[in-house]
Amino acid sequence: MSVFAIYDRLERQVRELLAGESDFMANGANFAALVYHELPDLNWVGFYRCAPSGDLVLGPFAGRPACTRLPAGHGVCGAAAARRASLVVDDVAAFADHIACDTASRSEIVVPLFAGDRLWGVFDCDSPALARFGEEDRAGIERLVRAFSEATQPPEPPAR
Repeated sequence: MSVFAIYDRLERQVRELLAGESDFMANGANFAALVYHELPDLNWVGFYRCAPSGDLVLGPFAGRPACTRLPAGHGVCGAAAARRASLVVDDVAAFADHIACDTASRSEIVVPLFAGDRLWGVFDCDSPALARFGEEDRAGIERLVRAFSEATQPPEPPAR
């Protein structure tokens, strides 16, 4: 099956799985589990939401226990959030500011989440394989995240 066909199938599954539900926790948990189990060579997938401090705080995920809070602008997740754009890292050991929540991770992709213009979090995928994520994966995961975002009410920004 081609990479494009895999993402076509997964997008249909995401839309069916999340139909009729808009809660972030419920949809985030199911979305992370689906991606984790359906895409090969992943060791962690999940969400980090933006806190008022600018830090990223752990949300629903699948995989080993993870870092609970990532400092604003740090790591691959923080860099993607600061750039407000997806970020693919072929070798996390070569990324100067990588935060190693799971030392088995070798490559990573992070896709920002928006409600209108408001950045409210990121979706993160890690792999134990070097250069796991290509251009097709970036486009495919962005499609999946778009389907997730269309179905899901983002969490309310925490009170300051």
